[in-house]
Amino acid sequence: MRLGHSSIRARLLAGAALVLLLFITGAGFAVQRAHADSARAAHFGRLQATVYLLLAGAELDDSGLLQMPPVLAEPRLALPGSGLYAGIHNVSLAQSWQSASTLGKSPPLQRSGEPGQWRYQTVEGQDGAYLAVTYAVRWTTPNGAAPLVLSVLEHKGGFDRELGVFSRTLWTWLGSATALLLAAQLFLLRCALSPLRRVAQEVRRVESGEQAAILGAYPEELTGLTGNLNTLIQQERVRQTRYREALSFLAHSLKTPLAVLRGALSEPLELPAEVERQVRRMDDIVQYQLARAAAGGTGRFVPLLPLAPVLDRMVEALRKVYAGKGVRFELDGPGDLAWRIDEGDLFEMLGNLMDNAAKWARQQVRVRLAREVDRLVIVVEDDGPGFTDTESVLKLHVRADERVPGHGVGLAVVNDLVASARGELALARSPLGGARVEIVLPVP
Repeated sequence: MRLGHSSIRARLLAGAALVLLLFITGAGFAVQRAHADSARAAHFGRLQATVYLLLAGAELDDSGLLQMPPVLAEPRLALPGSGLYAGIHNVSLAQSWQSASTLGKSPPLQRSGEPGQWRYQTVEGQDGAYLAVTYAVRWTTPNGAAPLVLSVLEHKGGFDRELGVFSRTLWTWLGSATALLLAAQLFLLRCALSPLRRVAQEVRRVESGEQAAILGAYPEELTGLTGNLNTLIQQERVRQTRYREALSFLAHSLKTPLAVLRGALSEPLELPAEVERQVRRMDDIVQYQLARAAAGGTGRFVPLLPLAPVLDRMVEALRKVYAGKGVRFELDGPGDLAWRIDEGDLFEMLGNLMDNAAKWARQQVRVRLAREVDRLVIVVEDDGPGFTDTESVLKLHVRADERVPGHGVGLAVVNDLVASARGELALARSPLGGARVEIVLPVP
C-alpha cells in the first residue's frame, strides 16, 4: 500500500504495524530469555540433585579411600555416552572416581573447589560445551578430614535443542498472531474509516450537482465536520445567489437611466443636468448592489469581533462630520462584548444607522449594544422628527425628506445586510422623540 499524504488508512496501518512488530519482537525476546533462564535453572537443579545422590552413595574406608556402590539410582550414569557424567575426586589421596557413563569419553570433570560452595557453570570439553555443577566437602574420617570434590556434567546439546524447539514454536505462534492482528487491524480501520469515505462520496455528489448537501447520518466525531461543510455549501450558494441577483438588478435598473440619457441627446440644453442626475443615480445603484453582493454577514467561521472599538471609531468619525450641529452621542454597552460578524458589515450597518441618526437628530443620538441570551441587539435612536413611513424608507432611493442630503441607499443596504445574517430590522419611534432602529442578529 502506498503511503501518501492523503492515505490516512495507510499511515494508521503502518504505524500500528510498526508498534505491533516492536511490541511482539520485544515480548518474544523477553519470553525467550525468561524460558532460557528457567530451563537453565531447571537443568542445574537436576544436576544438583545428582550431586546429592553421589553424596548419599559415597563412603570412605578406614584408610580414607573412596568407596562407591556399583549401581546408582540415576540410570543415565551407568549408560556409556548418555550425556550425563559424574565424578568424585579425593584431593588428599589424589583418588578419582568416574561414573560408567564416562566410558570412552573425556568430560571436563572438575577437581577443585571451596568446601561448602556450589558452583554452576558452563564448561568446554573436547566434544562441546557442558552444564556443570561442582560441590566440595570436607569428609570427616577416623584419620582426619578428607576433602572431596563432586562434579556432575550434562552435555549442553540437549539443553540447546530444548531452547531451539521452544524458540521455533514461540516465533511461529507470535508470527501467526502478528499476521492475524494486522489483518484485524486492517479490517477495523476499514470499518472505522468508512464514514470518511462516505463523506468524500457525498462531497463529490454535491460537486457534481447530484445532491444539494451532505445528507447521511454520521458518527458523533464527524457531525461537526459535516455540519460545517453544509454551512460552507449553503454560504457559497447564498453568495452565488446574491451575485446573480445583483447582476440581474443592475441589468434591469440601469436600463431606465440609459434610456433617459438616450432621450436627452435630442435636447442639448438639458443634457448636462440630465447626465449628472442619471450618472449619480447609476452610481447609487452600483454602490448599493456592490455592498449587497459583498455582504459577509455573520457565520460560525467568522472570528469574534470586539464591538466597542468599532463603535468608538464610528463615533469619533461622526463627531468630526457633524461638529457644526453639536450632536451628542451616548453609548451603552459592555466593553468586552464580541460577536461573530464581518468587520466591514458592522461598519456598514452602524455607519449608515448612526449617520442617518446624526443627520436627522437635533442634539442627541443614543446607541445601545447588548447580548440577550443567544442574540445580539443593536439599537440606534435620535431626537429628530422620526419616520413618517416605516416601510418605504427601506427601499432604494427613498428618502424621508428630499431637502436633507443623501441618496436613499443607507437603510436599504442595512436591511439587506441584516437579512443576509438571518436577522431582523425594526423601525419605530424612540422615547427621545425621533427614530428608533433596532437590529436583532441571531447566534451564527
